[in-house]
Amino acid sequence: MSMATSFLMEHEPNSTDWAPYNNRVEFETADFLFKRAQMSQAKVDCLLDLWAASLLEYGGTPPFSNHDDLHAAIDATQHGGTPWKSFEATYSGPRPDGEIPSWMTATYEIWYRDPREIISTMLANPELSDKFDAAPYQEHNETGQRRYTDVMSGDWAWNQANEITKDPALDGSMFVPVILGSDKTTVSVATGQNEYYPLYLSIGNVHNGARRAHQDALAVIAFLAVPKTERQYANSVPFRRFRRQLFHSSAGMILETLRPGMSSYDVLRCPDGHYRRAIYGLGPYIADYPEQVLVACIVQGWCPSCLKCRDELDSHGRGGRRTQEHTEQLLRAFDPGTLWHEYGVIDDIIPFTANFPRANIYELLSGDLLHQLIKGTFKDHLVTWIGDYLTLTYGEAKGKEILDEIDRRIAAVPSFPGLRRFPQGRDFKQWTGDDSKALMKVYLPAIAGLVPSEMVLCMSAFLEFCYIARRSVHTDDTLAQLQDALEQFKHHREVFREVGVRPDGFSLPRQHSMEHYVRHIRNFGAPNGLCSSITEAKHIKAVKEPWRRSNRYDALGQMLLTNQRLDKLAASRADFKARGMLLGTCYSDAVKRLECLSMALFDVDENDPQNSQDEAESERDSGTESDEEGAEDGNEDTGVVQGPLLASVTLARRPQPHYPRTMHELGTYMKIPEFSQLVTRFLHERLDPADIRPLEVSSFRVFHSSVAIFRAPSDISGIEGLRRERIRATPSWRSGPGRYDCIFAETDENSAGFRGLLAARVKLFFSFKHVQQEWPCALVEWFSPVGTEPDQETGMWIVEPDLNNDGIPICDIIHVESILRGAHLIGVAGRDFIPRNLRHYESLDAFQSFYVNKYADHHTHEIAF
Repeated sequence: MSMATSFLMEHEPNSTDWAPYNNRVEFETADFLFKRAQMSQAKVDCLLDLWAASLLEYGGTPPFSNHDDLHAAIDATQHGGTPWKSFEATYSGPRPDGEIPSWMTATYEIWYRDPREIISTMLANPELSDKFDAAPYQEHNETGQRRYTDVMSGDWAWNQANEITKDPALDGSMFVPVILGSDKTTVSVATGQNEYYPLYLSIGNVHNGARRAHQDALAVIAFLAVPKTERQYANSVPFRRFRRQLFHSSAGMILETLRPGMSSYDVLRCPDGHYRRAIYGLGPYIADYPEQVLVACIVQGWCPSCLKCRDELDSHGRGGRRTQEHTEQLLRAFDPGTLWHEYGVIDDIIPFTANFPRANIYELLSGDLLHQLIKGTFKDHLVTWIGDYLTLTYGEAKGKEILDEIDRRIAAVPSFPGLRRFPQGRDFKQWTGDDSKALMKVYLPAIAGLVPSEMVLCMSAFLEFCYIARRSVHTDDTLAQLQDALEQFKHHREVFREVGVRPDGFSLPRQHSMEHYVRHIRNFGAPNGLCSSITEAKHIKAVKEPWRRSNRYDALGQMLLTNQRLDKLAASRADFKARGMLLGTCYSDAVKRLECLSMALFDVDENDPQNSQDEAESERDSGTESDEEGAEDGNEDTGVVQGPLLASVTLARRPQPHYPRTMHELGTYMKIPEFSQLVTRFLHERLDPADIRPLEVSSFRVFHSSVAIFRAPSDISGIEGLRRERIRATPSWRSGPGRYDCIFAETDENSAGFRGLLAARVKLFFSFKHVQQEWPCALVEWFSPVGTEPDQETGMWIVEPDLNNDGIPICDIIHVESILRGAHLIGVAGRDFIPRNLRHYESLDAFQSFYVNKYADHHTHEIAF
């Protein structure tokens, strides 16, 4: 394999050229009104009219006269916004005598954008310059283990590049894997045509983090047709055959412009400014199971990746791999009935990938964390089976009583940043993917003690598999752990067969898919970069929000235009940002320009220190530093962090008023008589333990929260993989009872996992001064581990509060730099039923011991594994 060669060409427009806008205010206004606020046309006109009225006496005008003027400016953008095209399809097969079904006479319109142009725009995005791989690679850690992260780190991209370089004319070309994803989505259940069928495209050169954060690395390239017919024909063989044929014919035609670029190169500009020769190839396909069945042309209930019989998917033997060559041999050798029943192959259609070079659809179907594991194995299988077991074993009345207890335990779980609460437990009708993800985080402690140990072990093994699979970096060790978790899960799930819940076994395609995850990871890197949760999240921006902005009449045409304008705005922002034209805020930029003008008019010396100080103060007042800090002061406890920041824990920006400012008065106010001794001991330990002289401290300030920033690329995070979490210690939370969160404190950096950490509960965040140095601190109550190993059933560490002889929690003071991040503790209830009136804010005071919840999020799982 040869590395991709390139040459650099720099030709940038003038950095003051805002075309097609006249200035920054116009661009920012267009971006805010159309993209961020999504303001309706009538409201845009109203706002601009008010804006014009406010400027009339000064002879000024607003950036745009009305919504048409605003749209015209966006449409004039030369960057991005690949135009939409369409083609029509009709049924051309035999028709029955007599009444003809409506689907046979209908015309189906498919709208699409040239994928070649979409890829060219995507590759040219300078914001992806450090989130981009020009060539496949094999990376090894310090122990020599292979690391699997992004698509280009896997075996599949490496092997594809080797195939390409066999042609001397293509040697040195950059391989561009074309990632596709499709999934129907419903925008409304109350109005006529409410279903849309978007087809998405990304490229494997872009890192998983950029794709997960969207970052303009995922684009909708088509809206496929959704054939409808009368109910009497909905399940007919000809109609189902036509739907399959329409999908594959449409996909093949949409991607046709890529075919020449699979055998001869295109010259494309890359995010780093270099031009490279690019060779396309169809890459991983993101889809849930029904969509995989459609794309692979196999029978429902069969595995799209291997040849195991549909009734023996849980057998120990390994089925042979499906390949296009093998399928073609089967088609030549057997009749349709044998193909259907013995091999799960549909005979009347060939996957669209068969017409493209180096494409094997059975290999390209990647693992789908959302539908196979989270919504499938967890919610549809395990949670349902546990409910069935309770009813089958204890009867309906007693079974519901135990289910109510599980719900109460879930409802009593303490608050945690980013954790959805279930005030009524898990008993709600409309489940979403986010609901299932949230329930996974708290379900295991809720069932411990109420169901047999084997079921708890089964759930624990599954959660281990799911959380390990979700990691952003895999090695030979994590793959071994993944395989071990799978074997444990398969062993312990037999309890459901033994108790009669699953007497026929576990031949379930979504559970069976777990057997292929190690291979998927070796081929395509971490599965979290190819999960259908990425395309489902894109549904909101590409389908649902544009639909809501339409007038519902001929909505698709308006949705296409909205998507095109959004792409143009995104491309403009990326271009202006790359040229350094979007530094600070729009206001701070205007202030700076006025100051420069003033200095030029009055011949002010810009090197004068006083002027520099005034400028800095002006920038602070105008908000140039507000982006990050403003995010921290939001109402949400957690969120993404953009930019190359370092992991840290800092106190909130603003101290709380009305607290005493001296050490003794603050200790009295907080009813902590030993507060002065704790502060003194803390300082002595930090400065000189042998020095016992009194220390002068002053300027005590109290804060109700701190903010932890840490790297958590497996969770929802920014493009750099950074996540923000607010840790609270407040006497009143949302006008209710107090909230005092728990934290992980680092004690031994050389010990792995929780062995190098301690759990504590924060009772107070404060700072003070000693010899002009600021000391940010936390007053905490410690928890100590119970035993030297995690709990055997749940796999979680159990801790209990440290108490003195009077049963009062032992307090200590630590520097905030000792805090790693927040911790989530869930009470250990065991076989006992918890009080019916126990509230979640009372939970940390109500139990004698607690699980350290390593499933609170994926970062917690990694550090507490």
